[in-house]
Amino acid sequence: MKKSILTLLSITVAVMASGFAEDKKAAHAPAAAAAPGPMITPSAEGAKAYIVTPKDGDTVKGEFTVVFGLKGMGVAPAGVHFADKPTGHHHLLVDTDVTKLIAMNIPLPADEKHIHFGGGQTETTLTLPPGKHTLQLILGNWTHVPHDPPVFSEVITITVEE
Repeated sequence: MKKSILTLLSITVAVMASGFAEDKKAAHAPAAAAAPGPMITPSAEGAKAYIVTPKDGDTVKGEFTVVFGLKGMGVAPAGVHFADKPTGHHHLLVDTDVTKLIAMNIPLPADEKHIHFGGGQTETTLTLPPGKHTLQLILGNWTHVPHDPPVFSEVITITVEE
């Protein structure tokens, strides 16, 4: 009896969790932009992300602006998927780079070293402590997963003055 109750409870929990996951997925993806299937999406051939400013080797003071560039793909907010057009949104890597990411087939982390621009922003204002710092962009798809192949910029090094 106990075993059958536990089995029934396990099945109920699994069914409820499955329905909750589907509801949660639907809530985060616009109805017209729902994209079934794998979270990994192809990038456009020759696509490239780059940092417009600052330039590699620049010295900046305190608060400064970073402008993002993207060639060969469109920018779209997180959660928006166009099946017929490769798009993504920027993630800025600060004092880390793509070689330190855990995997390229899962959503990018979000913390002080991995800054998400899920609204489709193409620039930001940063304040970093004095010293040398590295910056790199990587494009994430509608679910924050890098494209295949991944689209990322060169690493640049800047110096922040006091």
